[in-house]
Formats: sequence, C-alpha cells, structure tokens
Amino acid sequence: MREIFAKNGVLASQLEYFEARSGQLAMAEAVADLLTGDKEEFALQPAEVLVVEAETGIGKTLAYLIPAILSGRKMVISTATLNLQDQILNKEIPLIEKVLKQQVPVLCVKGRQNYLCHYRWFQYRASMRISLLDDPEGDRIEKWLEDTTTGDRSELAWLPDRSALWPKISAQSSQCLGGECPESSFCFINQLRKKAGSVRLLIVNHHLFFSDLALRSSGFGEVLPRYEGVIFDEAHHIENVATQFFGRTFSQYQLLDLFADLERQAEQDLDPAAVGALRKTVQGLSQRLDHFLRLFPQERGRYHLDALVERISDAAWRSEIDLLLLALKRLQAEIAGYDGHGDGWGNFDKRIVELKENLQHIALPAETGTVRYVHWYERRERAITLSATPVEIASHLREHLYGSVRFCVMTSATLSSGGSFDYVKDRLGLDDQAEYVRFNSPFDYRTRTLMYIPDSSFPEPTGRDYQERTGERVLDILRISRGRALVLFTSLKAMDWVAEFLDGRLSYPVLVQGRASRHNLLDTFRHTTDSVLLAVASFWEGVDVSGESLSCVIIDKLPFEVPSDPVLQARVRSISDNGGNPFFDLQVPRAILSLRQGVGRLMRSATDRGVIAILDVRLFSKGYGRIFIKSLPPSPVVRSLKELSAFFRP
Repeated sequence: MREIFAKNGVLASQLEYFEARSGQLAMAEAVADLLTGDKEEFALQPAEVLVVEAETGIGKTLAYLIPAILSGRKMVISTATLNLQDQILNKEIPLIEKVLKQQVPVLCVKGRQNYLCHYRWFQYRASMRISLLDDPEGDRIEKWLEDTTTGDRSELAWLPDRSALWPKISAQSSQCLGGECPESSFCFINQLRKKAGSVRLLIVNHHLFFSDLALRSSGFGEVLPRYEGVIFDEAHHIENVATQFFGRTFSQYQLLDLFADLERQAEQDLDPAAVGALRKTVQGLSQRLDHFLRLFPQERGRYHLDALVERISDAAWRSEIDLLLLALKRLQAEIAGYDGHGDGWGNFDKRIVELKENLQHIALPAETGTVRYVHWYERRERAITLSATPVEIASHLREHLYGSVRFCVMTSATLSSGGSFDYVKDRLGLDDQAEYVRFNSPFDYRTRTLMYIPDSSFPEPTGRDYQERTGERVLDILRISRGRALVLFTSLKAMDWVAEFLDGRLSYPVLVQGRASRHNLLDTFRHTTDSVLLAVASFWEGVDVSGESLSCVIIDKLPFEVPSDPVLQARVRSISDNGGNPFFDLQVPRAILSLRQGVGRLMRSATDRGVIAILDVRLFSKGYGRIFIKSLPPSPVVRSLKELSAFFRP
C-alpha cells in the first residue's frame, strides 16, 4: 500500500494534484490487513469487521477499492447513493486500472426497476399500435433497444425522472414471470446475473444489498451471486435501510398497481365477458379498500396502529381486516381460473398471497418469536401505508450479515459521536472483536473556517419568537456572506417560512427545494456564485460544491428526530426497558450524525473557506451541547455577527 499511496508512490505519478495523506495510507493498510490471510472456506465463523470513520478529504474510496481489488477476493461495494456508484465506476475504477496497469473485473448492479423488461415492453408497444396513438417516447426507446447492451434507464438522459412510461416497461420483481417468461433468453436481468457471477467486484446500493440479504434469509432465492466480503460506504445509512427490508409493508399503492396490471393483462388475454367479470371483482375489492381506508384519520404523518385500533375497537378492526382479506381471496380464486390463458397469471397469484400475508402480519399481529416489531401507519397526500418494523436490527445483522460473509468493512465520514463508536456498535450488533479506526479530516478548519452560534439572547427552538428571529438572523448572515450559502432546515415548514420571509428582502438569487429538480437546483447553485439554496432532508448530505459558491452553511437547529415517530418511540421504550438512557444512547447520537453530515457540506477541498452557522443556542445552554461541539470540526467558535463580518471582509 505504501508503494501506491506514499508521497512518491504510484498514485502521485498518475495524478497531477495528488496529495499524500497519512490517513488514506493507514486506511488502505487496515483494509488490506483485513482482506489478507487464509482464503479457505470460512465455515460458520462470524465475519471479521472493520469500522472506519474517514472524514472529508481522506480519500476513503481509493483507500478501500485498491486493497479490495488487489486481494483477489469476490467483493461487494455497497453505497447509499447513485452518485457514489457512478463516481466509483466512471472515475475511480479507470484511475485504478491506470495505476495498477490491469483490467478490473467490475460490474454495477442496480435494482430491477432500473432495467427494461422485454416482455412488458412488447405488451406496451402492442397496445399502443392497437390504439393507433402516437408514441414518440416509445419510438425513441425502440431505437435505443437496437444499441443498448444493458437496458439501463440511466442511458436515457432525456427520460424524465417521473416518467409515466418507464413503470409500465421496467423489470419490477412483482411482475416478473421468471423462467416462464417467453423473453427470458433476451432478459437484461438474466444477462446481468450471468456477468455478475464472473466478475470479482460488484457495485450495488444498500437497498439492493439488503433486499438480497432479506431474500436469502427467507429461503426464497437470491439476487446477487455469492461473495466473500462486503464494503459499505456511506455506512451511517445501514440501520435505516436494513430496517426497511426486514420489516413488512402493505400499501394502497400496491393494490392500485395490482388493479392496473390485472386490467392490462385481462384486456390482452381474455374475452370481453371474462374481462367484465374480472373488472366487477376488482371493483368490489376496490370498494372494500376504500371502506377500510376511511377508518384512518385525515391528518398526515406517522402514527401507532394500536392507537387507531383502540379508538375504533378491536372487534371492528378485525372485522374490516377479515372482509378485506376475503375480498383478496375472491380475486385470487377468480384469477386461478385464468392460469391457462397466457403468461403472467400465476404471478398475480403470488402477489396476492404476499399482500394477504403482509396485511395479516401487520394488522393482526401474533408475535411469538424473539424479534419485536412496531406496527404503525403513515398517511401521505394520496396514499396510506401500513408497516411492521423491527424495533432493533442488530440481531438480524448478526444472523444474516455477519454470519454469511468472511469480511465486512463499514466506512463513512460520520460514524462516531463525541469521539465514541458506542452508538454504531450497539445499533449494528457489533461485538468486541470488531476493529474501529478513525481518521480526522486533513483540511485546515482552524484557519480557514469559523463556527457561528448565536449569543445567549437568541431564543431556543421552543421559544415563542424563535421562527421569526431565525428568519432575521438567516437574512443577516446571508447579507454578510454575500449569498454563497446553503441553508439547511429540519422541516419543510421551517424552510417554507424562511423562504417567504426572504422574498423581497434579499438581493441574491434564492433557490428553494421543491421548486425545481435536485439536479437543476445544485447545477444553478454551483454556477451562480452569489446564490442561496434553501433545503431539507437529502440535501444534508451528498451535496458536493467546492469553491466560492458554497462559502457558508447555515443550519436552523439541531436535527433531533420527531419524538412522536412510532419507530423512534418504540426504540426509546426498548432502551428504557433494558435500563439504558434513550436520550443519550439513541437520540443524541443520531442527531450528531445528521448534524455532522450537514456541517460536512462546507469544506469539500483543501482550498475551500467559509462559515458554519448553527442557530441553536442549546449547544451552550444544555449539557449535551458539549457532546455535539466535541463531535464537530475544530473551527474557532464565534458568537457575534461582528466577528462574522470580519471573517468575510475582503
């Protein structure tokens, strides 16, 4: 590793602006040490685990990719974002091939919905020809199919993110005919699986990885070929993503998709009388679904299911669930009679079985195992979803992840809180055998940045005038920084309020999340030096804007999660029941990891310079504020706008 990463190493000879970083070399050596050794079958030994916190500027991607490739092992690289997948495949791998002077057998595998399904495509084109309607998007895809070898929608740059066409022709698992598909020999998914079996390095995202892991654990097959080890980049997402795939959901959308697919298949395969009969059955189920959904209050948000059941009575709830299950059984029985009328009807039976099982598991729980679930529902603008979520995921990871691979590396810029890995260790079910290493950012925060926190006269977030004072202070800071700022909020409501407050008061362009696509907002922000971007949620991470355009990051308050969230409440209760302190064991560490991600948007290169402003005086007024400050970069802290003005003065 030293020959590659050292000051006069191979990377330095290939990269004009390469800077040797001791943290990058040390991380590469740690990963290499993990992956070397006995290559014999590992039997039932648990995985060897390495947890690496590598802050911004370390260059962690090369630090794990190069030793993984040189190890000769079959490895999976799992990321949280598509951007990082693309970076690895299109930037890092070509560089490594140049450095190592060898071809790297690598393949990027995405979720099924990213690939075109030939069977559904031919169905769609046939229906459009019968309808005699113009189909310009279809014509462009038909031409694309003459050349593509992957069927990956990312090759269709012109196709809108929310294309109405793509869901009709993509290879979604719920509509896959498997070995019975007449187009299986041309299937892009089948071709991808064959290629995946022959390469040593697979690039996937966390959703696909844990979807595969959950499928393996259920005994119903696998998506990915066998591998020796996995490297999780952006590993701070592991708990949330894994939780989704080891839980269950039943949603209004799932049934509506089923209805639409049934109608499309029926019109193709059945005579008019049978189509009419099936529509009548579907209409009956649809009415039953509408009646069931009227049980749920109109307020949007996430709520405990047992509170709803208690309000309407257990008997009334069970009666509604039984009636909905009966309607699903009737549809299932009718579909069974069409099994010989064409491909796909057997798949509808599987979908209905899964819907019934999920509904029963969530709505009529009879938990007898050791895994505890929290049962909840979410009402959004147009749909309701019911979920059963594991209260903790650690036991699932111990059994299905650490028990199935030889090596596991978890890395991120944010894995510790207050300098401790205790939170990650506990939540991800790691034992004392795991190795933990931490590399601080090489960036010069002490001389190139300031951290601004308002003085003690500024109200806490619970204060009556906090919102108005926040708007005023954001305006003051933006005038001092001359725009050039990313303003991050913990809620849409707060973002919208400040956006309205700034309207007409600020002379710099103000960009607001939701008013354009993420890509367009970031592109405009990056190329309009004095612009201001207001955002929530996903913009707290993955925003990589170096240079003058991002000279200030403003955060409205500490990102504690909504305390009424059913999953959070269940986890809080579980920690309390086991004698822990949920505030310091769960809520504070989670908020710290989110805050560190937001703060990390400022310094993206060694030449960047700017201010981190956190408008939450609890960093000084509350005891736990010290833990937050200890977790943040070593920027000098100031508490007056005068000092801020001096920093930005030309």
